[in-house]
Order: sequence, then structure tokens, then C-alpha cells
Amino acid sequence: MEHILLVEDKAELREMLVQALTRMEYQVSAAANASAATALLRSQRFSAVLTDLKLPSGTGMDVLRAALEADSAVPVIIMTAYGTIAEAVAAMREGAFDFIQKPIDLEYLRHLLGRALERQQLLRENIVLKEEYARKFGFPRIVGEHPAIQSAAREMQACAGSDTTVLLLGASGTGKELFARAIHRLSPRADKPFLALNCAAIPESLVENELFGHERGAFTGADSRQAGKFELAHRGTLFLDEIGELPLSVQSKLLRVLEDGKVQRLGSNAETTVDVRVVTATNRDLEAAVKERTFRQDLYYRLAVFNIRIPGLSERGNDVLLLAEHFLAGFRRELKKPKLKLTPGALAAIQAHHWPGNVRELQNAIERASILCEGEIAAVDLALPDEARAAAAAADGTGNLSKEERERLEETLRSCKWNKRAAAERLGIPYKTLLAKLRSYDLT
Repeated sequence: MEHILLVEDKAELREMLVQALTRMEYQVSAAANASAATALLRSQRFSAVLTDLKLPSGTGMDVLRAALEADSAVPVIIMTAYGTIAEAVAAMREGAFDFIQKPIDLEYLRHLLGRALERQQLLRENIVLKEEYARKFGFPRIVGEHPAIQSAAREMQACAGSDTTVLLLGASGTGKELFARAIHRLSPRADKPFLALNCAAIPESLVENELFGHERGAFTGADSRQAGKFELAHRGTLFLDEIGELPLSVQSKLLRVLEDGKVQRLGSNAETTVDVRVVTATNRDLEAAVKERTFRQDLYYRLAVFNIRIPGLSERGNDVLLLAEHFLAGFRRELKKPKLKLTPGALAAIQAHHWPGNVRELQNAIERASILCEGEIAAVDLALPDEARAAAAAADGTGNLSKEERERLEETLRSCKWNKRAAAERLGIPYKTLLAKLRSYDLT
């Protein structure tokens, strides 16, 4: 549900608008003055802001500036009385989306909000791929330019604002938990708990206890009451990784919780109501598991409301270089080794390797090499298989391949007057890939 901040000092009009916006199926937070509105903007995210221009303890312009400072993509609609239209136009020059005159035409307001939210969606498209949004909103950044990962990111953003159950599909190491955390951080539950449970890592006898908790004396060693993950994640998000490994004996109980929102601790006859958004992930073919009767069909359909397939690293082309540079930049800071850099041979080896362990394997290889090296990271430091080393030898051994590529990069840059974006377009490679190559050849 889209969350609207309404700022209006007149109590009767404020209440009327709250009721009208609620009927339009928006969630509404209301403030009576600019300072209260600013405090709300600093503490939570809003889909849009509707503010009067004339307010106590400040003005609508103050609300506009605070809103855009908190989130440059949030649309702000100014409410104005006759005679202040010039001020409303000035507000639009400062970044307001539009203005609406009093008395408020509710049908026009509905149309205006719809248009504003549609534009906001376009502005925020694939924000999870943009570093500045990741820093601002505190969600994990997803690095990649390949259409397959961008498509997955768009799907993830589309479902994040709802309570829909999401099933993340992909091989081990593709970043399914990263996606789950991003879904949580982009949702209205962002300030509530995010809990994760790997169903494959818990012994079968303990899975039910982990999910639902127990009462004192429920079994030997149960010396005190313990809440399960569902209760601990109340009003937040619960991520169940490797859901395909969940024992059949627990699957029916999970289905019941998903359907009626109630959990029952082991050793208790009482039920506790919980409000939890569930995101699951698997590297198994659950449809095949249903046919083999190792996974309940009704549970599968309940979980697979919104499926997102996360591609393996071998499917993502030059994203492997972007990720390698991303991880290396992080280890430079963490290990205080600013001179760390990948040689052309290391880059060739990274591109040649199939990466069966996906992004996690790449991150581990870069971390190991960063710990061992002080400056240049060669292919041998990555400890990759022989075929990747052969590619590195072709690049580093005679120097021919790396020399030819360096000359081609220099020639293209000169012809583009050292405009790197134009050079990337001419070479037919992503801009970030070009930057990675330039750093490896000291052409920055």
C-alpha cells in the first residue's frame, strides 16, 4: 500500500482528506505543521507528500525541501488557496511535482496522485542497482548491468511494496538472501525485524522449534519458554532459505501459519497471531519435488505467488568484472590496502572461469587474493582452475593480448577525445566494464 504524508493545519480539512485518501486505498500519516512533517520525513519513507503551502512553524516550502532531502524521488503536491498560485509555481521550480487549488476536488486529487506515483516508479526504476540509493536507504546494493539481473531487480522492486509471498529461484551463491534483504528494506516493513533461517542447516528435529518456538518443559532441555522465528519477526519479514529442504512433517504446519497467521508453540495449546511477510528461496526444482511427493503441492502454490529467478554468474557476461572490482574496492577499504589491483591476466582468468559457486565463489576468491597480496593481484593469486590460468597466460604470458587490448583502448579514447562514456559505446561494452579495464592498464 502506498504511504502518503498529508500536511494540513486545519483539523476539519485534515480529517476529511485523511478519510478520502484512505478510501482511495492509501496509507496516510498526517501532520498539522511543518516541524511535525519534517520529523516524520526523517523517520520513515513516503510514496508521496501532500502539503498545504501556508503552515504554522514553517511553510509548505520547508516541507518540500525536507521531503526532497530525505528522498529526491518523492513527489510533493502543494495545496494552495486562490491568490497563492504564484508561490505554488515557485514551489514547482524548486522540485514540487504539481499543485492543487482549494477547495480540493477529490477526483482530480486521485488523478494527480496516480500520475505522481507513476512518475516516481519510473524515477526509482532499478534503484537497487544504484549505489547512492543503497547508501541512503540502507539496503544491500545489487551490482550488475546484464539484462538478466536487471530484469530480476525490476521484478523484485515491483513486489517489494506489497505483502505478497515471494519465491526466489536460483543456484547456490547467486545472492538470494541479498534479494530478500532488499525486498525487506524497500517494503513498508523496513523498520521492523528481518530474520533469516536456512532450512537445510537445521536438524530435522529442531526445524519446528526454530520456526514456532516452545513452552517450558515441552521437551527434555526446554528449561524456559522460547519464541520461534515467526513470533520474533512479527510485523517484519521472515526469509526461509532452502525451503525445498523443509521436512514434510513441518510443511503442513507452515502452510497453516501462512493461511491463518497463527502459530502454536511446542507444548502449548494456545495460538499466537503473527503478522509476517514471508520470502522463501530454493535451488531445487520444487515442481519436480511436488511430483515426487517430497514437497506439498498446496504449500508450493502458496509460496509461489511471485517467483523471481536470479541468474547464475556465468549467465551475466561482463558483470563478473564489475563484481570483481566491486568486491576489490570493499577489501581495499576493509584491509587498508589502497594499492590492490587486478592485473590483465587476473581479469582474463576471471572472465574465463565458469564460477559454479556464482557470486559467493567470486567474492571468496577476491577476498583470499586481497589478503595475500599488497599490490597487484595476478591470476595465480585467485587460485582458479587450470583453464582459467591458461586464459591468464594468454593475456600475461607473451603480453600480446594485453598489449593489443591496451592499444585498442587508447586509440578509442583518443578518437573520442577521452570521453569514456562515448568510448564505451563505441567499443560496445558497459561503461563500468571500461572503467575496470582502464584501471587494470593504468589508463585512468
